[in-house]
Amino acid sequence: MKAPLDLDQLQTFISIADTGSFTRAAEEVHRTQSAVSMQMRRLEERIGKPLFEKDGRTNKLTEEGDRLLSYARRLIYLNRETLAAFDDQRLEGTIRIGTPDDYADRFLPEIMARFSRSNPRVELTVVCEPTPGLVEHIKRGNLDLALVTHNDTRGQSEVVRREPLLWVTSANHATHEQEILPMAFGRPNCIWRRAAVDVLDRQSREYRVLFSSFSATVITAAVLSGLAVSVLPECALRPGMRVLGEADGFGQLPDCRIGIMRGQTSQPEIVDALARHIAESLDNISVPVGEEAGSFDFAALAFAKMKRVKANQIMPGW
Repeated sequence: MKAPLDLDQLQTFISIADTGSFTRAAEEVHRTQSAVSMQMRRLEERIGKPLFEKDGRTNKLTEEGDRLLSYARRLIYLNRETLAAFDDQRLEGTIRIGTPDDYADRFLPEIMARFSRSNPRVELTVVCEPTPGLVEHIKRGNLDLALVTHNDTRGQSEVVRREPLLWVTSANHATHEQEILPMAFGRPNCIWRRAAVDVLDRQSREYRVLFSSFSATVITAAVLSGLAVSVLPECALRPGMRVLGEADGFGQLPDCRIGIMRGQTSQPEIVDALARHIAESLDNISVPVGEEAGSFDFAALAFAKMKRVKANQIMPGW
C-alpha cells in the first residue's frame, strides 16, 4: 500500500499554483526556496509525474499538475474541516454577508454548506442586492463581507473568480436577429450593462432597452421568454439559453471578475474564515458544460481552470 500524500507538500504546491512563483510561495508557507523546491521534487516523485514546467519567469502547471491541483485543494479543505469539527474553541457569533441574487443562486448553496459544516455555531445573515448597494452597505458598516462584481472605480475587492461575460438569448426564439435589438439590462450603473452598450455602440448596432431591473430573475425571464437579449456571466446561464458570439454579430465582452469586499467588523476571525470558504467554494464550482473549451491562467485562484461555454452553445441545464 502506498504511503499517503503529505499535506504540507500539497499546501506548498497550491501556493506555487496560486502565485506562479516558487519564491512567493516560499514566503507564503514560511520556508526557504530550497526547502520548497525539495518539497516539490518529493511530491513529483510521490505522484510519479512532472508537475511543473517553465513558462518565461513563471512556473506553469503541467497537465498532470493541473489535475492534482483540484484534488490538493479538496484535501487541504477536508483537513481543515476535520480539525474544526473537534475544536472546542470553534468560532461562534453572527456575520452579515451580502451578494447579488444571481451569485446567490449559483454560489450560496456550496458556500453555506461548507461554512456551516465547519462552523455550526456561526449564524449567517444574508442580504441580496446589486453590487453598488452592497458597496454602500460595506462603507456604512452594515455588512461584514460582500461577494461583489469587481469594479476598480467602486473600491478594491479581492478577486476570487473570473469568468467570461456572455451575450445570451433564448434557444427557442430568434430575438437576436431583430433589426432593432431588444435588450434586458441591470440598472444604468450596472457594469455589465455599460460593457454591453460600449460594444453595441462600437458596432453601430441599433438597440432599445426593453427591460431594466436589478433582479437577475427578471433579466433571466426576459431572455428565456424570447423578449430580449442580455449579457450574463457564465455562472448565471440557465437551461434554454443560447450563447451568442462574433458569428452572430456580437463582439467580445470583458471578463466578469467576482470579488470579496470586507467591512469594518468586530469579528475578524469569522470574516476571515468565511472569506476563505468563499474562495475555496468558488474555486471548486465549475460551469456544467460538456465540452472542453480552454482554461484561465492557473497563477491565481480567480483564474482556476474550468470548462468554457462556446458561442452558439445551448445550455442543457445542470
